[in-house]
Amino acid sequence: MKKIKKTMVIVESPTKARTITRILGDDFVIYSSMGHLIDLPKSRIGVDIEDDFKPTYVIIPGKKKALTQLKKEAKRSEIIYLATDPDREGEAISWHLMEQLRAKTNGQKFLRVVFHEITPEAVKAAFEHPRSLDIDKVNAQQARRVLDRIVGYLLSPLLWKKVARGLSAGRVQSVALKLIVDREREIRAFKPEEYWSVEAELKQKPEESLAFLAQLDKRDNEKLKISSQEEGAAIVADLERAEYVVGAVKKGKKNRHPYPPFITSTLQQAAFNRLKYTSQKTMLLAQQLYEGVELGSEGSTGIITYMRTDSVKIADSAVKSIREFIGNEFGEQYLTDKPRVYRSKKSAQEAHEAIRPTSVSRRPELIREFLNDDQFRLYQLIWQRAVASQMESAVYSTSSVEITAGRYGLSSSGSILAFEGFLKVYGEDVQEKDSKVPEVFEGEPLDLLNLKPEQHFTRPPARYSEASLIRLLEEKGIGRPSTYAPIIFTLTSRDYVRREKGYLACTELGMKVNDILVEYFSDIVDEGFTASMEEELDQVEDGKLNWVNVLKNFYDPFKQKVTYAQEHLQKEVIETDEVCELCGRPMVIKWSRRGKFLSCSGFPECRNAKSISLGVKCPSPGCEGELVARSSRRGARFYGCTKYPECRYMSKFLPKQEKKEETEAAGEEK
Repeated sequence: MKKIKKTMVIVESPTKARTITRILGDDFVIYSSMGHLIDLPKSRIGVDIEDDFKPTYVIIPGKKKALTQLKKEAKRSEIIYLATDPDREGEAISWHLMEQLRAKTNGQKFLRVVFHEITPEAVKAAFEHPRSLDIDKVNAQQARRVLDRIVGYLLSPLLWKKVARGLSAGRVQSVALKLIVDREREIRAFKPEEYWSVEAELKQKPEESLAFLAQLDKRDNEKLKISSQEEGAAIVADLERAEYVVGAVKKGKKNRHPYPPFITSTLQQAAFNRLKYTSQKTMLLAQQLYEGVELGSEGSTGIITYMRTDSVKIADSAVKSIREFIGNEFGEQYLTDKPRVYRSKKSAQEAHEAIRPTSVSRRPELIREFLNDDQFRLYQLIWQRAVASQMESAVYSTSSVEITAGRYGLSSSGSILAFEGFLKVYGEDVQEKDSKVPEVFEGEPLDLLNLKPEQHFTRPPARYSEASLIRLLEEKGIGRPSTYAPIIFTLTSRDYVRREKGYLACTELGMKVNDILVEYFSDIVDEGFTASMEEELDQVEDGKLNWVNVLKNFYDPFKQKVTYAQEHLQKEVIETDEVCELCGRPMVIKWSRRGKFLSCSGFPECRNAKSISLGVKCPSPGCEGELVARSSRRGARFYGCTKYPECRYMSKFLPKQEKKEETEAAGEEK
């Protein structure tokens, strides 16, 4: 009896496969490719530059068994649907799969299906309208992959020559590194300036009236800046003798509009600011919510739309559902007359949707039991943002008062939330307290209760957080939704950047790598140049540019700079006063992927090497060693003792300097 052939569907992940299996039923067999199966080789560049940048693709190590199984199953199928993610990477995975599988099939039909949410309606609609593979999208992904491979393979050996083996450079992350390094140097070069503020505590004449605060801001109707304590004291003396009278009184209303629904970058920013999630963690959780979670009797269900997007557009059907939900749940007063429409940036892929719940009726609290804590908090944030985006603006009642005190002018302002609007669902990013100014009238005299002069110093710009760096990259057109999290992961994993108290601080190694790239490859780290490359890749995807021509235009000038750097770069050797205890030659500072260390200048004849002391005494009782910075094989930083293995002290944090001084003082007393 002839075996009936089934229809084969290939997706990237087992979770996605389970969710789609429940939707499509027994007429389809669903398989997972486990992500990319084919890529450029790791051991060589894998690009024939002379033959129009022709890439040489290989099976990724460890994926051969999975590919063999897919080929075996493909022979049994008449139709093979490629249902990978709806972006360049997904299109490239499908293309590689088709190239591999059709060589082993007998004229089977390959069809591409695309959906932005894994729900029965979206998946079934996609299978009713399949298409052929989009070769322009494939070419755009291929161009990016080849471009990044060329940059990485030609730049990395230069870093080995100048700094240390094992280092690497990349195209987009090098620009991000420069932004972080530039900010760090701006902070270090910053010189604080002193200034003073004066706050007056005032009240109306009636005994029962409440006090309120006003800020000094003008003298002789010009903006006032107080630069010293002496100047401030003289002004306070004037104000103590002055008579205070109410000037102009203004009342009004201020609207605060809701945010657009999430795109990839704004989701990462909000998740960092509200939930303290790294961009990598946010994308991992979002992927789980998109591919499907077990919802009891519903089975495996995708509860958000595709999470890599730069479009703020929401499908008309979803907008209608959200607005019906708002009206039923909160009342018509929370709805705008017409649906809110948000504009995406020029380069956004409008075929995509913003990130939203696949069903607005699936309220976070109703599915709380099926999600872990992290999944729940992220889903709740996505749900709230999508619903709030179609709600009325919040309205604040505002009041401001100008006050004269002789030749000086003061002001006091306040606002009270009059109508919460979208804040009923989304809440405040920063908790703002209502501040009320009492009912006063122009010409009304006021009593001075107290004057509060206060010293301040200007502060340097803050280091970038993951959220603020991603926002800056997006504003400058550097990278795309799928690249923001990998950029930050790469910089931290290479120890070019470290997270410190939620902010990104560049290391000495990161600065050194950046300085080399800035000196010899100014284009690579130029924001405008990198953004223009992203635009060209977008034009390849739109079929407006040929991907080979894009690479040719980049490669020729780039290769000239590589040649120049190869001829002029010299290994950096920093000699120290320390002498090698094994051979007596001077020790020099060298670098590795884990940071700098001391090495004998007689290397390789003498292989003596050791960590550089931080000059902090080891806190272990009776130990005479000092602490050095170390890192584990996984890149985790810690502090250990120079007397290791005799002393096994380890800590994630340096002891406070005062503790060291107390220890030394105690030793002297003994």
